[in-house]
Amino acid sequence: MSRVQNLCVLGATGTIGVNTLDVVARHPERFNVVALSASTQLAKLVAQCVQHHPRYAVVMDASSAQQLREMLAAANLNIEVLFGVEALEQIAAMPEVDTVMAAIVGAAGLRPAMAAAHAGKRILLANKETLVMAGSLFMQAVAAGGAELLPIDSEHNAIFQSLPREFNGDLAASGVRRILLTASGGPFRTVPLADLASVTPDQACAHPNWVMGRKISVDSATMMNKGLEVIEAHWLFNASPAQIEVVIHPQSVIHSMVDYLDGSVIAQLGNPDMRTPIAYALGFPERIASGVSALDLFGRGLTFEAPDYARFPCLKLAFDALTQGGMLPAVLNAANEAAVAAFLAGTATYPAIAASVEHALTRAVSGEASSLDDLIAADAQARRDASAYLQKRAA
Repeated sequence: MSRVQNLCVLGATGTIGVNTLDVVARHPERFNVVALSASTQLAKLVAQCVQHHPRYAVVMDASSAQQLREMLAAANLNIEVLFGVEALEQIAAMPEVDTVMAAIVGAAGLRPAMAAAHAGKRILLANKETLVMAGSLFMQAVAAGGAELLPIDSEHNAIFQSLPREFNGDLAASGVRRILLTASGGPFRTVPLADLASVTPDQACAHPNWVMGRKISVDSATMMNKGLEVIEAHWLFNASPAQIEVVIHPQSVIHSMVDYLDGSVIAQLGNPDMRTPIAYALGFPERIASGVSALDLFGRGLTFEAPDYARFPCLKLAFDALTQGGMLPAVLNAANEAAVAAFLAGTATYPAIAASVEHALTRAVSGEASSLDDLIAADAQARRDASAYLQKRAA
């Protein structure tokens, strides 16, 4: 895109949003920020508004909106403040927006991402749940709306970079044998299994390589994060479960690989910094500066391990949900969100996360979703099932 891109950043105050705006600030001639959204970090949102001067700022409720209006007025900023899910859908679909960074964590990001797809936007997808919960419906919306979908997860972005530029959704026609998703293994990769029952939220959030939010950090520790990425890869690259393999790579230098039929393995390497995939997607098909330092390969060792399902049961649950299909991936995601929230709140143990997700999956009704309402209902039921299981387990 040679002209200036008009951006909407959904989830601007989170890790992905902050890194997006860091890259954007390095290229003022390329990008214009039209709209920003945030949930609770109003002071950070105001600081972003001061720097980027969007036309719209969106928060989740009326009380936060009024507080934000007062803070923006005090900063002498004339920015229209909106609130609620409908406002998120509005800014994601508005005609003046070219590109939407979809970085709202969790199921809350589903509706605005869907709105961007229907409106034919270039979507930089950092929200896993959009594809995990509603992969079929979302990909249909992308096709129907003529939207362009670029993955932001470092792993899927690495695969995107490692596939042929002309890739059209047919792995076999591109000579691809397997997609190899790398995973760091998180902070508990070598911890004795017996010790996992007593790990704390702070320990689970101490990722060895990446700086992430607490929920995503816990998902990385359990490898549910990688399980969700397996489901994402299925939809993004039209890959069957048998064509996706997870490889533990503790150094987080190789972000993922594509294994070709001729024996070649193409990998994307880089420092563990989300600005690299963000810059690749923002500038695509050009490459632009991201602010990330050059990778120093000297003195490094790169190692690889197979994942152990006894240590990472959430990964197996994700593969099982993808294989069975229907609404089970949405159930998997919702139950996991409820369980991780309980763990972070100190009301559930670390092993209870996988156990409660498995319980919710056994209670779920399979079958395809015909609408977002079906998925939202399945999501709500899974949260209830997981929460009830955790309460009973804690009693």
